[in-house]
Amino acid sequence: MSLNPQQIEAVHHEKGPLLILAGAGTGKTRVLTHRIEHLVKNCGISSGRILAVTFTNKAAGEMKKRLEGLIGVRARELWVGTFHSVCVKLLRRHALEAGIAPSFIIYDGADQLSVLKKVLKDLNLDEKKLPPNSLVHRISRLKDQLTSAADLLDQATDPFQKTLAKVYEAYEKTLSANNALDFGDLIYKTVLLFQKQPHVLKSYQNLWQQILVDEYQDTNHAQYEMIKLLAAGHNNLCVVGDPDQSIYRWRGADLNNILNFEKDYPQAISVRLEQNYRSVQNVLSAASAVIANNELRKEKSLWSDNGAGEKITIVATNSEKEEAKYIVETLRQLHVMEKINYSEMAIFYRTNAQSRPLEETLRMAGIPYIIYGGTRFYERAEVKDALAYLRIFLSPEDSVGFKRIINVPARGIGKTTIEKIEMTATLHSVSFYEALGLMRDHPKLKSFLDWFETLKGQMSGLSLTGLLQQILETSGYITSLSAQGSVEAQERLSNLNELMASVADFEAQGNKSLQDYLDQVALISDLDQGSEGGILPLMTLHLAKGLEFKAVALVGLEEGLLPHSRSQNEIEELEEERRLFYVGITRAKERLWITHAWRRYMNGQEQYSLASRFLEEIPAELVDRVDRSTRLEVKEERRFDNDDFDQTGEWEVSLRGPKDRSNPDDTGIATSPSAPRNDGFRIGTNVRHPDFGVGYVAATEKTSLGEKVTVKFANGMIKKLIAEYAHLEKI
Repeated sequence: MSLNPQQIEAVHHEKGPLLILAGAGTGKTRVLTHRIEHLVKNCGISSGRILAVTFTNKAAGEMKKRLEGLIGVRARELWVGTFHSVCVKLLRRHALEAGIAPSFIIYDGADQLSVLKKVLKDLNLDEKKLPPNSLVHRISRLKDQLTSAADLLDQATDPFQKTLAKVYEAYEKTLSANNALDFGDLIYKTVLLFQKQPHVLKSYQNLWQQILVDEYQDTNHAQYEMIKLLAAGHNNLCVVGDPDQSIYRWRGADLNNILNFEKDYPQAISVRLEQNYRSVQNVLSAASAVIANNELRKEKSLWSDNGAGEKITIVATNSEKEEAKYIVETLRQLHVMEKINYSEMAIFYRTNAQSRPLEETLRMAGIPYIIYGGTRFYERAEVKDALAYLRIFLSPEDSVGFKRIINVPARGIGKTTIEKIEMTATLHSVSFYEALGLMRDHPKLKSFLDWFETLKGQMSGLSLTGLLQQILETSGYITSLSAQGSVEAQERLSNLNELMASVADFEAQGNKSLQDYLDQVALISDLDQGSEGGILPLMTLHLAKGLEFKAVALVGLEEGLLPHSRSQNEIEELEEERRLFYVGITRAKERLWITHAWRRYMNGQEQYSLASRFLEEIPAELVDRVDRSTRLEVKEERRFDNDDFDQTGEWEVSLRGPKDRSNPDDTGIATSPSAPRNDGFRIGTNVRHPDFGVGYVAATEKTSLGEKVTVKFANGMIKKLIAEYAHLEKI
């Protein structure tokens, strides 16, 4: 494939700063590698004097492979790698100047967690108040911002920040004592090296005549400063990226780095790559229309020579279960009728917890699948923990189950105590549980046994769902996760809610046996991965970036999921959610299905959902809509309590068939066809309720009681409120 005019312009630019705005599927890796080829072959620059930085080892490996085909053995002299790999090389070479030992080791996330737990113990601080997982995240972000423990202490304005500064300081001392660096240190220490040792910086400014940075929209502040320092020598900096695909704000990425590139480098030339080689035009037009609603971006419009292609199918279903059935049957038909391998299709979702109904339906259909970049639902740690709890209540002889959960969550029952229990079991030829009974004089073991035996005595009066709920709540498992306050902990809580939904579904089918449920789960976990038609990948939208498939199903397009409930009160967060949707759309080469469900089991309960606002941003002429649902009708029926209107705004809700609707609006909630819109609470207005928190107005109408507004709250609740009584505050 020859280069198009814009690609040629980017390849042949030789001096000064260059910004390549590379839309999805526009051949940016091809441009980068041909640009390096041009610099080496036509500009006389030695390959050893070029630095090319990307974000993943896979991308770096792909770049090296292509360059070997273009410039041969000279590709081996190039500095091509991730930020972290480049920094490790620099720090190994200049360790003494950086104030570290040359033989430093690198700690991963688990090592960091272990160090922080020891630090908290040494400082006599409570893990429940300062969850170690949350501290790992906070310290990593501080290093991304080039903020030291001393800096944080100087800036501290409240007791928490002062405590965090002390923990950070002790953490750094522990790393130093162990001759270790964490991942954040690799870039942080490199920037400090350059700042404190100007002669080292000067040597690399002279060495690297050309610097190329891929995925520039994903750089954090430390990476930005590192590149800025290095480029100050020759000023030949080429950055490639797409603001519309910036989806890693939660891990420190700063969108402003690419948006402000031309301010940082006033002499910069900008080249837009807009010809897409991946997708049909309908997919690209839909993606462009959606992302045009963002303000924080640089204008571009994707186009393709691949033809218009099929329209995008938007499907409404009643529940996540029916959503899964529709998608699985659709992809199965593609495989059977059009001979498309399952490996050429994909299902995307916003959160890992959404995979559960999809996995169960795929298993029933006999379709092999893989959770891309993650663990299958029933193999996730928190799900396995919960299942282990259920197993020991079914069969106390299950020593493996007991050993898994006896100190989860932490109860002060350590490795030494567990070894003593096992020794007692062996000595007396009894089970782990019976050995526990023989060691009841141990206060922590007694406390655990008392809890277990009390709940076991109540089992017969509990449903399976009730039993699981009691286990998770009274064991302290839910409390422990909730206290962490991290994104990971929230994801784990969502997975436990999905497990609860799985048990509820099992019971709804008339099943009552715990043994039968555990058997069913064991069969799902033992799914055969082999298949002649390939394996269907399932993944979150964050993991979909950089991939492409012939057919894509994007599920769960609902308010509270996409956009996520955490994003609805901040414009930057909401725009990142839209970029995430854009990334999902642009992975599809030929076919795209987008689904939403009117009811979904979330946060431990069944909730009614509104279709995502993003769906209305796709032009109608690009879409085929399929309605596989019944909709909600709101009956105007007041509820009174002691002669006062119920200010929670709870209205009677009933289901009716699709043929019995009266002009439902675009939220899917039926409203009066003649109801005028009241300027007091326009659709889209952000509001705050004293009990339910913040949300936005999804629909409004006049009634005999006054203005009635439909509000979708950030916690997932949808409420019908009479504005006069609800004490809604505009925000």
